Amino acid sequence: MTTSPAEPTEGAGASGRGLKLLAVTACPTGIAHTYMAAEKLVQAARSLGHEIKVETQGSIGAENHLSDNDVRDADAVIIAADKDVDRSRFVGKRVLAVGVAEGIRHPEQLLERARSAPVYGGEEGAGAGNGAGAGVGEAPAAGGSGRGKERSVTYKALMNGASYMFPFVVVGGLLIAISLALGGHPQADGGLVIPDGSFWKHVNDIGVIGFTLMVPVLSGYIAYAIGDRPALVPGMIGGWIANTGSLYDSKAGAGFIGAIVTGFLAGYLVQWIKKIKVPKFARPIMPIIVIPIVATTVLGLFFIYVIGRPISWVFTHLTDWLGGMTGSSAILLGALLGLMIAFDMGGPVNKTAFLFGAGLIATGNQTVMGMCAAAIPVMPLGQGLATLVRRRLYSEQERETGMAALFMGLFGISEGAIPFAAARPAQVIPANMLGGAVAGALAGTTGVTDAVPHGGPIVAVLGAVGGVPAFFLAVVAGSVVTAVTTVVLVDVVERRKGGVAAAGAAVGVGVGVEADVAPVVVGVGASVGRGGGGGRGRVASRTGVAGVSVPAGHVGASVEEVDGAAADSASVEVADRADGGDGGDGGDGSSDGAGLDEGAGPEALSGYLTGRTVKTQLVADEKEAAIREMVELVAGTGKVADVDELVRVALAREAQGTTGLGEEIAIPHAKTDAVTAPVVGFARSADGIDWGSPDGTRARLVFLISVPEAAAGDEHLRILALLSRKLMAADFRARLQGAEGEAAILRVLGEIQ
Repeated sequence: MTTSPAEPTEGAGASGRGLKLLAVTACPTGIAHTYMAAEKLVQAARSLGHEIKVETQGSIGAENHLSDNDVRDADAVIIAADKDVDRSRFVGKRVLAVGVAEGIRHPEQLLERARSAPVYGGEEGAGAGNGAGAGVGEAPAAGGSGRGKERSVTYKALMNGASYMFPFVVVGGLLIAISLALGGHPQADGGLVIPDGSFWKHVNDIGVIGFTLMVPVLSGYIAYAIGDRPALVPGMIGGWIANTGSLYDSKAGAGFIGAIVTGFLAGYLVQWIKKIKVPKFARPIMPIIVIPIVATTVLGLFFIYVIGRPISWVFTHLTDWLGGMTGSSAILLGALLGLMIAFDMGGPVNKTAFLFGAGLIATGNQTVMGMCAAAIPVMPLGQGLATLVRRRLYSEQERETGMAALFMGLFGISEGAIPFAAARPAQVIPANMLGGAVAGALAGTTGVTDAVPHGGPIVAVLGAVGGVPAFFLAVVAGSVVTAVTTVVLVDVVERRKGGVAAAGAAVGVGVGVEADVAPVVVGVGASVGRGGGGGRGRVASRTGVAGVSVPAGHVGASVEEVDGAAADSASVEVADRADGGDGGDGGDGSSDGAGLDEGAGPEALSGYLTGRTVKTQLVADEKEAAIREMVELVAGTGKVADVDELVRVALAREAQGTTGLGEEIAIPHAKTDAVTAPVVGFARSADGIDWGSPDGTRARLVFLISVPEAAAGDEHLRILALLSRKLMAADFRARLQGAEGEAAILRVLGEIQ
C-alpha cells in the first residue's frame, strides 16, 4: 500500500500554520496495523491542515519511501511501529516514536506531540532505540502505547541473529555437501577426499567460508538488534573470536552458543557506552569510530582472558574424563557421547566428544567413533523432519532451511541444525541431545564402528562403517526422537503463549497475518436456498446456526491491504435448495424464493467472499462465541475440514493480540490446514462485540479469513491491505452497516477496488 502525502493546505509547511511531517508505520507482521495507522495519520493531518508523507514497512516491503529531500524539508518525524525502524536517516530531526496502535488510536495527539518531540541525535541521545515504541526520550501517550503483548528485546534479538544466519548455513552447508557428493573420491578406509586444486575443492572452500561466517553473523546481528549499527562490528568480531578456539588456547571454539553470548554482550555494552556523556565535538564520531573500537576491544579481550579460559578448561577435562570411561558400559558411553555431540554442534563439548572418538581410531578402537558417527547427523535430520511434521510451527524461511538441513544431515554436517537451536535454544537443544543420546546408545549397544573421523549416512554408503543396518537404525531412531521432541516442546511453548509460531523471520503481535498467504478464489460448491416465510435456508453445521454467510478466519493474515475486486454477478441454476427456514437459528435474511449456489450471484474480494459466506446478523454477543459461529457458518462451504481446529487457531491468534482494528471493525484470521481452500466471510453485529480494539469501540463489522498453510502470496496481502483502507471510510462503513440482505452487502463490498 502506498500512502500519498496529504494535500497541502494553504500555508502548510515549516513556515505556515501547518507542519510538514513524515511518518513511518510498521507492525511485526506487516499487515493491518501498518496500513491502518498510515491512513489514520493522513486523515488527521488533512483535518488539522498539515502536510504528511507516510512510509509503510509492510510484509511486501517498504512503500512510499521517504527520500533525502523529504527528510531535509520535514519539521518532524513520527514513527508508529512495533518493530525496529532505522532512524539514522532522521538525525537532526524531531522524532516521536510510539507503538503502531497509537497511530490508530490517537493520530491527532501524535501530530501535536511531534511539534515538541526531542531531536534525534541531539542532546537527548543518539541511541537508536530498539523494540517497538522505544524512542529517544519520548514518553508514552495517555492511555498507553497500545503495543499489546510485544516480544521481548531478547527474543527479537535472538530471532534477528538467527534469521540473518539462515542463508549462510544453507549456502555453506549445501556447497560442502554437493562438493563432497560430486567431487569426493572414496578412499580405501572408506573416507571421502576432494583432490586439492580441483574444481570441486574450490566449491568446497567457498562453502567453508559460508560456514565460517555464519557464527560471526549470528553474533553480529544479535548485537545489531540491541545496540543498532555501532554494535554490529563488535558483535561480529566477538563472534569470530568465540568461534576461534586457538585465540584462547582451546582446541575447539565456543561455537554458536559462544556467539549468542558475544552478541548480547556486544549489544548491551554498546547501549551502555551510548549513555556516557561526551563533549559536543566528539558526538559525531562516537557511533562510527569511538563506540565500535572501544566495544570491540573490551569484548574481545574479555572473551579471550575471562570466558575463553573456562572453555579451554572444559575441553581438556572432558577429554580426560572420557578417557577414563572407555571400559564402561557401551550404552552409557554412547548415550553420553551422543549428548555431547548434540549439545553445541561445534563448540567445546561437541569437539571434545568428536576428537575423543577420532583419536581412538588410530589405536584400533573404532567403536567410539561409531557412536559419534551415528549421533552427528541426528540434529539436522531431526530438525528438518520436524519442519515437515508440523509445518505450522515454522516460518517459510525455517521450512526452507529444514529441507537444506535434511540434505546436510545425510552428509554428516551437524551445523545444519544450528539456526533452529539459535532461534529456540530452550526447546531445540534438549530435543537434539535426547535424539543424540538415543542414536549413540543404540550404536554402542550394537557395536557399530567407524573407520574415519566423520559421521552421517555418507560414511556408511562409502563403506567406512561396520554394522550398517544397526547404524541406520540408530540414526533413524535418534532423528525421529529429536523431531517428535522438538515438535512437542515448541508446541507446548506456543500454546502457553496463546499463539502459533510463524517464519522467518519474526512472530509478532498486532493485527497482522503471517506474511505469506496466497490469494485463491473461493469457489462455491453447494447451493444455498432461501425459503419463503422470511427465513434463510439452513446450512448444516455443528451448531445448526442458520444462514449461509460467515466470515471465515484467515489464519495468519490480517486486514491490511485490501481493495478487492469488484463484485461479480452471475445467474446460476438453483440446485440443492436448502430447506426453508422460519428465521430461526440466527437466520434473518429476507425471502426472495430464489436459491443461490455458492459462487453464484454477487461476489466480492475477487471471489473470496460470496453470498454463501455473508451473514446479516450474528447471534453471539462475545468474541469466542462469535468466532465459533462464523467458523461453523463457513463450514457450510465444504472448505472446512476441522471446525474445532479452525476455532482453536483463530482463538490462538486472538491471544497473541487482538484482531479488533477499531472503528467498529474486527478481522479474526487463521492459517491452518483445517481448511482446504481459502475462505472469507463477513457478518454484522447489531449491538457490537467487545473485541479489545485499540480505540475501545465494539466490533459491528466482522470479517473472518482462513487459508491453508500452503496458500501464500503477495496478492492476498494486497487485497487485505486494500480492504483495511476502504474500511477507513466512514461512508463505506455506514453503507455496509445499513445494507439489507446478502446481495446488498456484496454490492457494497464489491466497491473495493
